[in-house]
Amino acid sequence: MSTADLILFNGKLHTVDPERPHATAVAIADGKFLAVGSDAEVMAYRNGSTQLVDLNRRTVIPGLNDSHLHLIRGGLNYNLELRWEGVPSLSDALEMLRLQAQRTPSPQWVRVVGGWNEFQFAERRLPTLSELNKAAPDTPVFVLHLYDRALLNRAALRVVGYTKDTPNPPGGEIVRDSNGEPTGMLIARPNAMILYATLAKGPKLPLEYQVNSTRQFMRELNRLGLTSVIDAGGGFQNYPDDYQVIQQLADADQLTVRIAYNLFTQKPKEELADFKNWTSSVTYGQGTDFLRHNGAGEMLVFSAADFEDFLEPRPDLPGTMEAELEPVVRHLVEQRWPFRLHATYDESISRMLDVFEKVNRDIPFNGLPWFFDHAETISPKNIERVRALGGGIAIQDRMAFQGEYFVDRYGKQAAEATPPIKRMLAEGVPVGAGTDATRVSSYNPWTSLYWLVSGKTVGGLSLYPEGLSREVAIQLFTHGSAWFSSEQGKKGMLKVGQLADLAVLSEDFFSVEEEAIKTIESVLTVVGGKIVHGDREFGKLAPPSIPVVPEWSPVAMVPGHWRPQAPLQQAVHQCVGSCGVHGHSHERARTKDVPVSDFAGFWGAFGCSCFAF
Repeated sequence: MSTADLILFNGKLHTVDPERPHATAVAIADGKFLAVGSDAEVMAYRNGSTQLVDLNRRTVIPGLNDSHLHLIRGGLNYNLELRWEGVPSLSDALEMLRLQAQRTPSPQWVRVVGGWNEFQFAERRLPTLSELNKAAPDTPVFVLHLYDRALLNRAALRVVGYTKDTPNPPGGEIVRDSNGEPTGMLIARPNAMILYATLAKGPKLPLEYQVNSTRQFMRELNRLGLTSVIDAGGGFQNYPDDYQVIQQLADADQLTVRIAYNLFTQKPKEELADFKNWTSSVTYGQGTDFLRHNGAGEMLVFSAADFEDFLEPRPDLPGTMEAELEPVVRHLVEQRWPFRLHATYDESISRMLDVFEKVNRDIPFNGLPWFFDHAETISPKNIERVRALGGGIAIQDRMAFQGEYFVDRYGKQAAEATPPIKRMLAEGVPVGAGTDATRVSSYNPWTSLYWLVSGKTVGGLSLYPEGLSREVAIQLFTHGSAWFSSEQGKKGMLKVGQLADLAVLSEDFFSVEEEAIKTIESVLTVVGGKIVHGDREFGKLAPPSIPVVPEWSPVAMVPGHWRPQAPLQQAVHQCVGSCGVHGHSHERARTKDVPVSDFAGFWGAFGCSCFAF
């Protein structure tokens, strides 16, 4: 009998395996599950060198797999970005920005990029430009709001060079005052290129800091129970230049998240040339279980991009779209390269499917994996067409962040099936869940799982008459997503022979109140049989921490997604005057009646050492 390297026992395992849905223990050897069953069954695989971990009856799930996350691009920038994800009030967010501006050296910017909206704030509004200028009078500040706008303070406007004479780019607007001077507001109408092109003007981190940044981002994902992602490429993410950091980490065996990456065309009107170049130099599937090529997309041609800016009318794709998309799809099918395509609206999907069906008549897809991303308003008819072509649909939680805008434009009834996940599943279409982080939605999978189960936005608006069951939601974030990298049967379940990726949860996802889902974390994350994250009673098992560089990075002050805490009022009082860094702000909280729970969560996220969490 084989023996285990690691045994986890005395747990409540939700395996996502219909043949054995529940267990209490797993044995792991050579990076795969050797046994899944009762404690007694699994302990038969121990020997003197087996590491034993008592799970203390905690809930265990397969490692979460995000079907659409821009990890490679996000990792290069993670250490540059201040996170407002989950922050409960705008006043807290502005205080975070003010403090970070004081720490950020010239010529660097303060960037708030993705994962938040105004509906999460107690004030239910965006920051004003005057508030940004007051918080950061001298340091450039760029605040991205979903796909629709960016806010730049005066310092940032000077740096990017936007003046009275700067013309509006195609599909974008530089908002101006009565004298024609830029105010600092940039609007996507509806193309987000103006937002991303402006963000790209900011200084980058040097290579060695990008390596650290990517490792910090992966560790944050591990903290939340993520063990795999499918990377959807992205604008300003050139291959192979912008992939050298992730390749370096893979070569050094330092990846703690498995990545299947798609290649995203970068050159409007030259998309076919991009893909011909890549198909001649990259073999589909090349790589390892930690970093492997996954095909083309999510951008195949620029004329087929229908950004979901629900503050603007639905964009009509140009009449040239079909003629530009067809040769790219034809080439990819000829080369047997899987592909994915961003699509928000059913009107766009209908036209795209016309192209796919035309190509299929000449060159049968014949089981070639392909899928749409997003598909918020896809119709039942088009779901059937996707199924007939053997495609899938990767859904993301963008409605959790933009649901209020959708309802305002299209009405509450139209929002009740955005996207129509239950219909997709009923039709037998493969469905995988994800976030579309980092520039719009949060990378936190529990925000997404909360949306799937509750049917509510991050601002509390109820979108759907009924959410998904928790069992189905977890299935979509594990086994469901594996289909989208052609790894079904290899990962996504706690099952003998599959890759040993799992997360031990801080709370029981299957029984906690819905609102508590948002604050779930992993207390023990295992990837390939190796412990990559440990917290609470498993803290001693955690790998050594990695110092954040540069030292002024927002991540050094606000490490990851907001973590609410609620220490006793006495702890706040004891802290006043004793904390050389934050004492003045603690005093402000006490004297101005800021709620202790909100306030302590704020400074707890900053890592204030004077709270005994």
